Amino acid sequence: MVAVVVLTAIGLVMVFSASSSLADKRYADSAYFLKRQAMHLGVGVLVMLALARLDYGRLHKMTYPILVGTVVALLLVFIPVVGHKAGGAYRWVNLLFIRLQPGELAKLALVFYLAYSLSSHQDQVKSFSRGFFPNIAVACVLTFLVVLEPDLGTAVTLMALASIVLFVAGTRFTYLGAMGLLALPVLGLLLFKVNWRLERMLTFLNPWADPKGTGWQIIHSFLALGSGGFTGAGLSASKQKLFYLPEPHTDFIFSVLGEELGFWGVSLVLGLFMVVIWRGIKTALEARDLFGTYLALGCTLVIGLQAFVNVAVVMGLLPTKGLTLPFISYGGSSLLVNLACVGLLLSVASHKGKRA
Repeated sequence: MVAVVVLTAIGLVMVFSASSSLADKRYADSAYFLKRQAMHLGVGVLVMLALARLDYGRLHKMTYPILVGTVVALLLVFIPVVGHKAGGAYRWVNLLFIRLQPGELAKLALVFYLAYSLSSHQDQVKSFSRGFFPNIAVACVLTFLVVLEPDLGTAVTLMALASIVLFVAGTRFTYLGAMGLLALPVLGLLLFKVNWRLERMLTFLNPWADPKGTGWQIIHSFLALGSGGFTGAGLSASKQKLFYLPEPHTDFIFSVLGEELGFWGVSLVLGLFMVVIWRGIKTALEARDLFGTYLALGCTLVIGLQAFVNVAVVMGLLPTKGLTLPFISYGGSSLLVNLACVGLLLSVASHKGKRA
């Protein structure tokens, strides 16, 4: 809990620092994104506290309503009146006064389903018909709908999440290996048959081939991280956020953080994520039942995988993906889902009992 509180506090400061110039130019209000992020945080904290006080066992029966609701939300993004298009992708749903990203909710829905299914059929986890196929089929449906938006980064995260949870549960490695081999041609088709995805892959291999075009963003990310040094340039002193890094308060906020807070700031943030992951795994191991174990493991993976991918992208270790940094980046849906995961982890940790 302490690690999450510190991360969200750093996030609020960095969102304001990274977005103030952009917000002033775009909305004539330098605190525009800070205000919205604070509002999102307030709602997220309420959700987190409510889930933390609730016995997670009561959520067992909510698995299918959550899953069906998420599928409906993923379909609503394609309806012009409800769905919202931005950056060439349909990833948001307008619901009265709020805008949700169903792709983020899909992570939580998948975690609930896997926890419910695997804990209910633990004695059949090595079976293809009961232990593997139903779980991977649900993961594939959610992934397919997310790919249609399109959002390949979230889709890959969903499949990685499902594969790791199934592996830990004891699913036969041959099933997972065969699924991986079958997925390779599909992934290749998605990468190489879409021009902008192919450009991202080529940019990842050599960003300096087109420094003023496709390589612009990652090169300026390198410049931000490199110029931060050990101690950083100081809060609000980043130069790369001044319209060099596109949308510096979202996917590439870690670059601004590295430039302003330096090596020590980066180390602090990564250390806090390690604490969250360590305590999440510990909570999973000490849960009173298997539903709690898989629920805690899944929630830990939602936070850990997204943090790993975001940092790796910013450092040029992975091709560019549209994934935010948990608790740090601007984004209401992402913050809400991550805080909900923390609430579930707190619930599992606080309702320990003798394991059956």
